[in-house]
Amino acid sequence: MTTGTSSHSSTTNPDREDVLNEVARKWTKFSKRDLTNITTNDQLIGEIVKKYNIKKEAAQREVHILMDGRNLTP
Repeated sequence: MTTGTSSHSSTTNPDREDVLNEVARKWTKFSKRDLTNITTNDQLIGEIVKKYNIKKEAAQREVHILMDGRNLTP
């Protein structure tokens, strides 16, 4: 008998979901799949640079502000 929990719920970082929701609101070119595959700040920065054609330093600054001490590690 299963407990009804998803395979991800017991190992999810609570900050991660909040951060990904904020990323999706701020950078709307990201699909849910894109966001699910991002696990580090560096990956997020790289994807922002590619999707929005902005300088890495600007993306780093924006991500640093958004993260505010939180992390993306699942």
